[in-house]
Amino acid sequence: MQVESEIVYMSRGKPALSGVEAPETRKAAKSELQEAFEKGWLVIVWNDPVNLMSYVVHVFRKVLGFTAETARRHMLEVHHQGKSCVARETREKAELYCRQLQQYGLKAGIRKDA
Repeated sequence: MQVESEIVYMSRGKPALSGVEAPETRKAAKSELQEAFEKGWLVIVWNDPVNLMSYVVHVFRKVLGFTAETARRHMLEVHHQGKSCVARETREKAELYCRQLQQYGLKAGIRKDA
């Protein structure tokens, strides 16, 4: 019996039986991968009583590469409306922006665009 020939090593070094994966699992994995690379993830910055407006403008320019005018517009939107969507990106890039904004002390999060 040649069980070893049935084993396929995937890129992460985990063995998996070849041809045994259910079609639903493959579809779910493909869908999840496709979803991760779609630009359908919003980066939202929430208002907080701690950070100065000039500091928020500075962070937007540094992290997101905004011009002074764009950064100020988003800062005012956060200030007056309580939140602003500052980017619409792939999931990975949205998570990166969110983490960077949080490291600067801003309240930020991501969500899937509806």
